[in-house]
Amino acid sequence: MSGWAPKRFWTDAVAEPCEGGFGVRLDARPVRTPLKAPMVLPTLAMAQAIAAEWQAQTGAVNPATMPCTRAANSAIDNVARQFDAVVAMLAAYGDTDLLCYRATDPDPLISRQTAAWNPLLEWAADRFGAPLNVTSGVIPVAQPTTSVTMLHAEIARLSPFQLAAFHDLVAISGSLVLALAVIHGRLAPNEAWALSRIDEHWQAELWGDDDEASVLAERKHRDFLQAHRFYALCR
Repeated sequence: MSGWAPKRFWTDAVAEPCEGGFGVRLDARPVRTPLKAPMVLPTLAMAQAIAAEWQAQTGAVNPATMPCTRAANSAIDNVARQFDAVVAMLAAYGDTDLLCYRATDPDPLISRQTAAWNPLLEWAADRFGAPLNVTSGVIPVAQPTTSVTMLHAEIARLSPFQLAAFHDLVAISGSLVLALAVIHGRLAPNEAWALSRIDEHWQAELWGDDDEASVLAERKHRDFLQAHRFYALCR
């Protein structure tokens, strides 16, 4: 049996001010989250982006075509309700950051990682007072407790809406440092994406592209860029 999906019942989706921020109205009906919470958004730009997603729906509503709506729902229904736990989960990436784990061979790949990733670790050490240790291979390396604490404090400064976007930037790239570099303007999102894929690009250069892997990578890339877009709409 196919799942039920709501069908379009409205004529116009409109962004407008509401108590505490901005909302989206479908004709006379305000949009609510799946948990029936009021969808109160931090900026008019975000409300307009979500209104545009609702306005673009035809027939059955397709959440897959509504990334800003889904991110806002997550921020309100999940992140805001479990804020401290989400912050702690993301801070834990500082213990296993992609940039800290280097190849053991061959030398050209090691050199490529060093040239690309070391400047970002130096930036994080300077910007956040959070130097991180680097190792070769996959055996875990302990990170300074002070560094992890400083990174935790930095993440905790984000709003629930920012944190929802930041979560995806971290989870998709595998790097807390890359995600921080994106939201602080140290890297453009496409630059950060490319730096997170150094190992995969190396393998593709050696063995050629794998069609299935390429399709998955393209989807992750789109999701990474969308997370950055949602983060930008928070301000």
